[in-house]
Amino acid sequence: MSILNKEYELYVSVKPVRREIRVLGIESTSHTFGVGIVEYSGGRVKFLANAYSQYKPTSGGIHPRESFLHHVNNAPSVLRKALELAKLGIKEVDAIAVAVGPGLGPCLRVGASLARFLSAYYGKPIVAVNHAVAHIEIGKLVSGFVDPVIVYVSGGNTMILVQKNKKYRVMGETLDIPLGNLLDTFAREAGIAPPYVVEGKHAVDICAEWSREYIALPYTVKGCDLSFSGLLTAALKIARETRGDKEKLGTVCRSLRETAFNMLVEVTERTLMLTSKNSILLVGGVASNTELRRKFEYIAEHYGVGFYGTPPEIAGDNGLMIAYTGLLHYLYGLIKEPNSVFIKQRHRLDEEEYPWLP
Repeated sequence: MSILNKEYELYVSVKPVRREIRVLGIESTSHTFGVGIVEYSGGRVKFLANAYSQYKPTSGGIHPRESFLHHVNNAPSVLRKALELAKLGIKEVDAIAVAVGPGLGPCLRVGASLARFLSAYYGKPIVAVNHAVAHIEIGKLVSGFVDPVIVYVSGGNTMILVQKNKKYRVMGETLDIPLGNLLDTFAREAGIAPPYVVEGKHAVDICAEWSREYIALPYTVKGCDLSFSGLLTAALKIARETRGDKEKLGTVCRSLRETAFNMLVEVTERTLMLTSKNSILLVGGVASNTELRRKFEYIAEHYGVGFYGTPPEIAGDNGLMIAYTGLLHYLYGLIKEPNSVFIKQRHRLDEEEYPWLP
């Protein structure tokens, strides 16, 4: 079911506006080039467009140069499609938002260059958006959660966060590789991917269905921080010894997935107890994983708190989340000149204040 033209109540307090405000957002941090458009009026946000094109490597992982070339070649058509979906001309847009990091440098430059051009040529204000914050903010908007424990899991990030004093506070995070990278790297090295996702399931999930057995693998939790590199090394060692035995490989996949997900659940439970929050919000590309969502649904029910998993349509990288977070920046006057927008490959979300947060 499409999320386009759905309306959501804006949970933050802003000054009343006399007309519709429309923001166009550009996402290009990694494998996806996306353009989204949102409209704000009367305290509600409407999703007008969510167009994208995704670079899918035929072998290996994401190559920054190839992803860069994909974005350059597809940016014009994705932009046109978004404007067509929204039934708008570029002159009817009030501001341009762009993800400036974190991400892959060559990919980020495509989005930033396009945003700077549109801003300068059409005289539109430009907004620089943190990609990670955008994942969180769109999750909060569609869930209606105002102050949840946030579990952000993607190919490039794994964090447990809460908000306090206008900032996002990192309660725990991966000390080495992110959860999404763990799954993708194992699948690639074990010979079961690419493609990494088939019919909504990750290659590791499909492989896990080949067995019902579980074997012990390294489980590394330090307070609210996690470490996945030892788990990856051990799982790959066993996988390479299976010698084509489908059931044994399935056992490794199941054990890898269960171990990694249980580690994430443990640190989320610990954060929930430490902060006494009453809801859990799962965001990021890995938030689409049905088994991970099932585990969080169980602990939410066990502790009597709310849970929301961001829908697949906006869980992965997309322009809508950039447009919406850009709208928040715009409503709070956080706009820039085109020549002052720079990419930040290692753009931490806990380095800045966000005035709409409590």
